[in-house]
Amino acid sequence: MGTTRHHDATTFVLFGGTGDLAMRKLLPALYDADAHDRLPPALRILIVARKFDTRAELDTWLEHDVHTHIASGRIDPNAWQRFVARIEYVRLDFSRPEDFPILQSALGPQPGQLIFYLATGPALFVPICRSLTALGLNATARIVLEKPLGYDQRSSRQINDEVGTLFTETQIYRIDHYLGKESVQNLLALRFGNVLFEPLWRREWIDNVQITIAEELGIEGRGEFYDGTGALRDMVQNHLLQLLAIIAMEPPHSMDADTIRNEKLRVLRALKPVPLDDIDSIAVRGQYDAGVVRGATVPSYLGEAGIAAASATETFVALKVEIENWRWAGVPFFLRTGKRLADRAAEIVVTFRSAPHAVRGIDPARPGANRLVIRLQPDEEIRLHCLAKRPGEGMTLQPVHLNIDFNRFFAAERMDAYQRLLIDVIHGRLALFVRRDEQDAAWQWVEPILDAWTKRTSPPRRYPAGSWGPAASSAMLARAGTCWFEEESS
Repeated sequence: MGTTRHHDATTFVLFGGTGDLAMRKLLPALYDADAHDRLPPALRILIVARKFDTRAELDTWLEHDVHTHIASGRIDPNAWQRFVARIEYVRLDFSRPEDFPILQSALGPQPGQLIFYLATGPALFVPICRSLTALGLNATARIVLEKPLGYDQRSSRQINDEVGTLFTETQIYRIDHYLGKESVQNLLALRFGNVLFEPLWRREWIDNVQITIAEELGIEGRGEFYDGTGALRDMVQNHLLQLLAIIAMEPPHSMDADTIRNEKLRVLRALKPVPLDDIDSIAVRGQYDAGVVRGATVPSYLGEAGIAAASATETFVALKVEIENWRWAGVPFFLRTGKRLADRAAEIVVTFRSAPHAVRGIDPARPGANRLVIRLQPDEEIRLHCLAKRPGEGMTLQPVHLNIDFNRFFAAERMDAYQRLLIDVIHGRLALFVRRDEQDAAWQWVEPILDAWTKRTSPPRRYPAGSWGPAASSAMLARAGTCWFEEESS
C-alpha cells in the first residue's frame, strides 16, 4: 500500500530537469513514487531546461535515458505512461529574467502548491530565486536547494542570506540525500525505541565510532568541478558531518523537524576545534595514483581529463573528530571518504568496549568483538557483531553477527533516499532537511582544515587506486589503539 493520496493541486518545477541528477535520480524516484501510488493525483511535473527545442525530443530522452536508470523489473508500461502524462516541458534560459514569464504562463492561474527544485549549479540559485520572486511566485512556494551550497563559509552565507531574503527558512529545503536513507533514519529508531541500545550509547561503553563513505569510481568526467572542490567540501562538510550528528545527538523530546535539527546542531557546535599547530594528528588528505579497480587499470587523478598537472586537490580525507560534551568526551569519531577506493561502501561502525575479563578462564575476547555496523550502501542493513561459543569441547569463542534484514519485513514499503525526500517536500516535512544554522556550524568546523591545506606546499599523500587510501590513515587509528573495520575483518 502507498501513502494516502490527497487531492490538492501541486506543481513540481524541476530546474535543470534534463541534467545528470534528474536523469539518474530525481525522475526515476518520482516515477517509482507514482507507480506505488505515493504522489498526489493532481501533481504536475514541469521540466525546465534549454536542452531540447520540442516536447518530442524530451519524450525520446525520457524513453531512452531516464527509462534505463529505473531499477530493472520495476517498470510497468501503464504506470510509465501515466507518469509521462504528468510531465510538461518549459524551455527556459535560467540566466535571463525576461524569460521567466514563459514559466509563469505554463504554470497557469491555479498551480496549487508550488515546489521549485533547483538541480543546478549553486551560481544559479540566487538568480533563479530573484526571477521567481519578481513574478510573485515565491510567496507560499517551497524551494529545494541541491549541494554544493557554496564553496566555503563565506559563499555559503552569501547564498543563504540572499535566498533568505526571498524565501523564509520554513520554505527552504536544503537536501542531503544520505538523510533520506532508511538505515540512517533507523538509527533514531534503534537508539530511542529500544532499551537495548540507548543505555550503552555513551563514552562509558563505546570505544570509537567510524563513518566511511567510499567510492570505487573516479571523477567520471567532472574534472573541472571536482578539482575546484575536493573531498572535504564534497563529502565531509555535508554527508559525513550530518551522519555524525545523527549518531551523536541527544534524545529529542519530540520528532518534529526543529526539535531534531536542534539536537543535531548541538552536536556540530560541540565539535572540538581543529588543532592548527598539529593538524596532521587529526587529518589525512590523499590523492589517488594509477592502479587497478575490480580488475581494470585506471589512471591517476593527475591523469584525468580536466585536472591541472600539479593539482593538490584531495580525493581522500580521513579525520579524527572529538565531541566536547558529557556523553562523548574522549570518544574518537573517525570519518573517512575517498574516490578510487577498494570498494563502494557507506557504513557506520560503532565499536563497543571490550569485555573486562576472560570468560571462564579462557583468553579475553579480542578487541572490537562487539560492534554495531550500519550499512548504508550498496545494501541497507544493520548487523550486530558479538561472540558465541564455537561448537565442540571447551569454551572457544568465535565472532558471529545478528542481521536486521529490512527487506524481509518491509520489502513492499521501502523506497530510495531521493524518493523519500521528494515525498517529504511534497508533504511539507522538514525534519530530514538541513537547516541553515546546521550548515553554518559544519562550515565553521571544516574551514580551518581547508585553510591549513591551502597554505601548504606539500602535496597530498599518494595512494594506489583500488586500495583503502594512504597508509597515514591507518597510522592515525593505530595511534588511538584501533584500526579501520576492514583491517580487523581481513
